[in-house]
Amino acid sequence: MVRAVIIDVDDTLCMTEAASFDLVNDVLARMGRPPMDRTVHRSTWGEVLLDAMPARSPGVDLARFAELFPPAHQEYLAAGKLDVIPPENLAALDELVAAGRKVLLLTSRAEAEIAHMLAPDHVLNGRISAAYHQGNTRFRKPDPRAFDELLTETGLTPGECVYVGDSPGDAVAAGGAGIRFIACLQSGVRRLEDFDPRFVTAVVDVFPEVTTAVARLE
Repeated sequence: MVRAVIIDVDDTLCMTEAASFDLVNDVLARMGRPPMDRTVHRSTWGEVLLDAMPARSPGVDLARFAELFPPAHQEYLAAGKLDVIPPENLAALDELVAAGRKVLLLTSRAEAEIAHMLAPDHVLNGRISAAYHQGNTRFRKPDPRAFDELLTETGLTPGECVYVGDSPGDAVAAGGAGIRFIACLQSGVRRLEDFDPRFVTAVVDVFPEVTTAVARLE
């Protein structure tokens, strides 16, 4: 039985690449820097934010960017521009939970970037069992050790888990950890050809198809 479905956040549970592109360019504008090109953002999408910024804006003052980003991030959240989870995706989570599966999040986001989604009044409350991020993991995807804390704390074995993500790095991390991987292509940022087929167990065009894909793995 698949006991746990582990889910990536960005462009998997919610579509965020376009909004994040606008957000980062907003912060760069506040710094008096020129905007980055969309192709550059997409080519670095999925990387840890501060690790990606030198490529997105060569010569950027990372300390200043890190100072300005959190308040801008909060503004986007308050305005409903970021991290909107569609009702059909919430329904899919409910279906997974009703089937007796544990739902967990694993993301490369910093703790401050995921904290609002873990609040008691958030729609994810009661739907996910735990979330793993930069604040409580030692390693980042595509390093397979990104799953270490999750597996240790839950007592789950890799064979009991499935990871759902949108990037080739997600697939590499899962495959290296011995976890089956479902590629979600909904954002359109990546194509199936971008993934190493050795690490892809199943493919879904939209997130709600995950419930059927997981059931078929049993």
